[in-house]
Amino acid sequence: MTEIAYIGLGSNIGDRRKTFDAALLTLDRADGISVEAVSRYIETEPIGQPDQDRFLNAAVKLEVDITARRLLKLCQSIEEQHGRQRSEDIVWGPRTLDLDILLFGSLICDEHDLIVPHPHLPTRRFVLGPLAEIAPNAIHPVLNLTIGELNERVLASENREYSPSVSCSSSKP
Repeated sequence: MTEIAYIGLGSNIGDRRKTFDAALLTLDRADGISVEAVSRYIETEPIGQPDQDRFLNAAVKLEVDITARRLLKLCQSIEEQHGRQRSEDIVWGPRTLDLDILLFGSLICDEHDLIVPHPHLPTRRFVLGPLAEIAPNAIHPVLNLTIGELNERVLASENREYSPSVSCSSSKP
């Protein structure tokens, strides 16, 4: 059964745009996955550890004919191919590539290694902004609010508009 899934991309090490483009191409070529839409690439300030380079962030819409668990494994494999090294000691540190499942249809999953929808989705402007570009009417299955509504809430709480400092267009691979 085909589902629509959304993934957030992040990187602040190396040639971030090249890494995103390569990751998107790998996703699009994978069995059971088709890249349907990609947001702009935006540059954002790091969170958690301020003494690191700025991040590039984006969101991608996928049409998938695989399970969320299989998508997670594929995302982790792509991260590793691009030099991602996970550390339990460093949270929100520098990374070559981060691929997070944000939404997977109406799936609600809370397992030790797979939480969908992404637990930080409702509060992260650097995730909501790009996701709202490509899926403003997608529904958060726990909160029963659209991504556009969640984005507006975050913007209102920060009392500022969503305006990435740097952006570039992206296209479907």
